[in-house]
Amino acid sequence: MRIALIQLAPDYEQPLDVRREQAADLVRAQAGADLVVLPELWPQGGFLYPRWAEQAETVDGPSIGAVADAAKEIGAWVHAGSIIEDHDGGLHNTSVLLAPDGSVTATYRKVHLFGFSEGEPALLTAGTDVVVADTDLGHIGLATCYDLRFPELFRLLLDAGAELVVMPAAWPAPRVEHWSVLARARAIENQYVVAAANTAGTQDGKEMGGRSVIVDARGNVVAEAGTDAEVLTADVDLADVRVWRERFPVLADRRL
Repeated sequence: MRIALIQLAPDYEQPLDVRREQAADLVRAQAGADLVVLPELWPQGGFLYPRWAEQAETVDGPSIGAVADAAKEIGAWVHAGSIIEDHDGGLHNTSVLLAPDGSVTATYRKVHLFGFSEGEPALLTAGTDVVVADTDLGHIGLATCYDLRFPELFRLLLDAGAELVVMPAAWPAPRVEHWSVLARARAIENQYVVAAANTAGTQDGKEMGGRSVIVDARGNVVAEAGTDAEVLTADVDLADVRVWRERFPVLADRRL
């Protein structure tokens, strides 16, 4: 299947409606891709904390709605990145997987919240669910940004059947080497594909790291972006996940 990672560099001085349409237009431009992925918190900004409460929305709100319309137009699976979700009186960092008809197939509320005692932990409620969606592309696991540092979650995704893990992020430049190494590590140790869409540009004076990446189940970097806004496209074969697991059955030697 063909995966397109949209490495956005949003201009947060522009109105939110404008940025929604820009993101949706970029999704529309990926006609022919099977799976299109946007980065984490592209509507509200991963580090623009003062905006979050005011700009929080629901999964059926305008940001996901704009992307869902684009998904339906091109007939592709679209991971809509994540939004600040207003749900049951609390705020979450919630990612959404959309089917080719624009319907919501799966939602994932970020489990590991970044910021230590500030930022996400101070403002958001952590999710508790491990999410793997059964799609006609394969079994797609969901994770978000800081989750990458916690291999336990990725093992749980493996045990839930994941063949591909999709991960949007707003990972900053000073630690982007960690991002690259950990994305490969998660693919190698779990023998599945990792497709990780990061953010470019700056947010609140913080430089984002870019370098979105697609890693196959053998740990090979299939494609990697630079540090500026771009669309990274590559073809992967999920059948090779099963082939590699049979040929090199390391997972059978786990001792729990």
